[in-house]
Amino acid sequence: EPLAIPLDEIQVDDKLNFIEEPIEIMDREVKRLKKSRILIVKVRWNSRRGPEFTWEREDQMQKKYPHLFPNSAPMADTTS
Repeated sequence: EPLAIPLDEIQVDDKLNFIEEPIEIMDREVKRLKKSRILIVKVRWNSRRGPEFTWEREDQMQKKYPHLFPNSAPMADTTS
């Protein structure tokens, strides 16, 4: 069955790949490794396939998408 998506909702880059942007941060967790901790966030994306959620590193998301973190600093240091 064909999928119909309104043209104003589609974003593509110069190579005609779909651009998916994060919409909001849904949750935060601290991932504990042997000698360190990594802050991760659950991100909701505007996927063309419907709602999509992924876990991403908080520091990387803050650098790339600072608008998702208004008035907030990282929860904790990523080193132990």
